[in-house]
Amino acid sequence: MSTDPGGPGTAGAPGPLPDGPVLVVGLGNPGPGYAGNRHNVGAMVLGLLAERVGTKLSPGKGPRARSVSGEGRLAGRKVVLAQPTTYMNESGGPVRGLLDYHHLAPEQLVVVHDELDIPFEAVRLKRGGGEGGHNGLRSITRSTGTKDYLRVRVGIGRPPGRQDPADFVLKDFSSTERKVLDLLLAEAADAVEELLAHGLEAAQNVVHPRT
Repeated sequence: MSTDPGGPGTAGAPGPLPDGPVLVVGLGNPGPGYAGNRHNVGAMVLGLLAERVGTKLSPGKGPRARSVSGEGRLAGRKVVLAQPTTYMNESGGPVRGLLDYHHLAPEQLVVVHDELDIPFEAVRLKRGGGEGGHNGLRSITRSTGTKDYLRVRVGIGRPPGRQDPADFVLKDFSSTERKVLDLLLAEAADAVEELLAHGLEAAQNVVHPRT
């Protein structure tokens, strides 16, 4: 993961997204046992976005068989909201399938994911850059053949003491964190809307100072 939590992290054009629909993917692991994990915060944000759009995430067939998705309008744009139903390290295949099915380029992809190298409660936006230790991003990069897609990075902070990061992300948020988790999810969902409405640079200028 990036070690630059405060910088804009812009690789590629920082302006508005290309015309046309946008695929917004929230990353997580499948099943109720993982639902409250820090690693699933991307999926939590996606659920909130689906509520805002008023769409139900449903299983697809063919190229969409390994994801749940729904369509609607968000921030004035047509969006496809999706979550892979595979484990995190296999996210790339379903994302590639969704892009192909909807005839979208990676430049029209927004990935919402947890980020260890950003403090809890902070949200950062960037395009491209490294994946670090995030297996979901690694898989998407392999399957799309590029790192040049947009990311909404939801800060979960570093593990305390010597706790293994792999264990930390697969634990539920602490009781203290859960008190403000809804606010963090709302902030991340707002960041997605800013990104869709105004493009990367303008959205960074709004989102980064307030988180």
